[in-house]
This record gives sequence, structure tokens and C-alpha cells, in this order.
Amino acid sequence: MKKLLLFCSSAAALLAAPHAIAQAQKSAPYPAKSVRILVGYAPGGATDIVGRLIAQKLTETAGQSFIVENRLGASATIAAELVARAAPDGYTLFIAASASHSIMPSLMAKLSYDTQRDFASISLLALSPQILTVHPSLPVRSVADMIKVARAQPGQLNFGSGGTGTPPHLAGELFQQMAGVRLTHVPYKGEAPAITDLIGGQMSLMFSNVVAVLPQVQSGRLRGIAVTSATRVPTLPNYPTIGESGLPGYATDSWFGLVATAGTPADVLSKLNADTLRSMNQADVRERLAAQGLFVKTSTPAELSALMQSELVRWAKVIKSAGIKIE
Repeated sequence: MKKLLLFCSSAAALLAAPHAIAQAQKSAPYPAKSVRILVGYAPGGATDIVGRLIAQKLTETAGQSFIVENRLGASATIAAELVARAAPDGYTLFIAASASHSIMPSLMAKLSYDTQRDFASISLLALSPQILTVHPSLPVRSVADMIKVARAQPGQLNFGSGGTGTPPHLAGELFQQMAGVRLTHVPYKGEAPAITDLIGGQMSLMFSNVVAVLPQVQSGRLRGIAVTSATRVPTLPNYPTIGESGLPGYATDSWFGLVATAGTPADVLSKLNADTLRSMNQADVRERLAAQGLFVKTSTPAELSALMQSELVRWAKVIKSAGIKIE
């Protein structure tokens, strides 16, 4: 009888253990266990670089592991859906970006998540400006020159990008619509082959990520004209913005932000925001991102939500006006 009672009490203890652990984690200060940060792109890209850097810094700050998981596919929408459907406890986060939260909702007819309803904003992390670059044979040295030449040759100047609906493609579409010119878009499977063809003279111009094309500009194989951001890029002070050099009001950056699943407790979001701001504004973080053509920009949760909504509306108009579709 004693053995039976001992067995029953042991079994009861084993059954109760997971519940007790869960309750302990729930009552313990966040984070009480490791946290996943999903990235929708392959290792080595800008989104992954931002994700791994914030994961490292949050690990140092919080005393628990923040682990990056790369879940590739469909311009990060697969990873975004996983986070949208995760438990709202702060243990599954996502590096949201222009593509997943501002562009794809207007390009995919049946997106499985709602960017405003299914996510809780934490903070903006970084911005990535682009640079308008031309082949040296093109008689263009300013944005005003570019507009003049494009108006004189409607549809004859072509511009490449890493694919339909990518931020560089949409930067070109926005330029056309604001300048009243007509260019021909040539989508590639990645930015590298597009840059190769631009160097070879098969294309006239590109809107490209700064790091990807800067070595070619510095060597003279390509000519940099202006940056797409609203203000000059600190590491490229001699390059004017498109807005100040011929097309007033033009400005666009790719952005990266940290979000959680909608319904995550307010105190968890508040801690994540505070830790993120402390982490991203460290000098070494700024230096490491600047070397990759990325620039730290943090925010309140409300500011990130407002940015996502305004960008969603903006790119929806550009995409509709240009008639852009993806298969």
C-alpha cells in the first residue's frame, strides 16, 4: 500500500511539473526563457544582419538567449505568418521590413496576415537608403539631368532591380511617377546580376542598396548621382538627396523594425522597447550597421505602427498606379 501511495504521489508530481514550470515562468520577470526572433530572409542579407545584431544585444541586456531563426520564402511572408499565429507572450518576435509589412500586402491577393491587426509594434531598428546610379556613358550628373534625358527618351532608358516589387524597383516607380517620366523596368533574380549588367552597359541606371554598388561607384565603373533618403547619408556626405537635387519631396528608405504577436502583454512590450532602444543606440551597433549601409533609427511602438501604416498606404498607391503584379 505504501509503495502504491508513493507511486501515485510521484506520478502526480510528474504530471504537475510542467504546469508548475509554466506558472513559474509566467510569474517570473520577462524573459524567463529563450526568445525566438524570426527573419524571413537568408543569412547575410540586411534583414538578417539587423536581426542578429539586435538578438546579440538583447541577449546581453536581458540575461536570456535571443535566437535568430531564418524562415525563408515568399518575401518574408511565411515567417511573418508564423509570428502572427504564435502565442502572444513575447517569446516569438519578428524582424518586420518594408517588403513584409508595406509592400507585399498590395502585391499578394491572399495574404494570410494583417499587418496592423496581427502584430504588436516594439521599435523601429534601422533604415537602409539607396543610391541612384548610372552607367558612365549616360550624360547624367544630377537628378535634374536624369529627368531631362528621361523626358527626351520616354521608355528608352531601362533600370534594373533584384526583382519585381522589391524596394529598389518601387524606388524607381516612385521616381517615374513623381518626375513624370517613363522608364523600362528589368527585373533580375537578385541585385548582383543587375549590377553586373549595369556595369556592362546593358542597362542605363539603377536604384541600388548603397553597400552593394558603392565599390563600383568608387572605382569609377559606375556613377553615383544621389541618395533616396530624406537627408544626406552620413557616410556619403558628398551625395545629395534626390529631393534636394531635382525632385522635391522624393524620399524613400527601406526600414526594419521589431514586432511581436498581437496581444502580447503591455509590460513585455514596454521592456522590449526599452531594451531595444538601449541596445541599438550603442556606438558599436551604429558603427557595425553603418559599415553595411544601414543606419540606426529607433522609435516608440506607436511611431513604428504609424510608419508601417503610412508606408502601406503609400506603396499601395504606387503599385496600383504602375500596375505591378507578381505571379
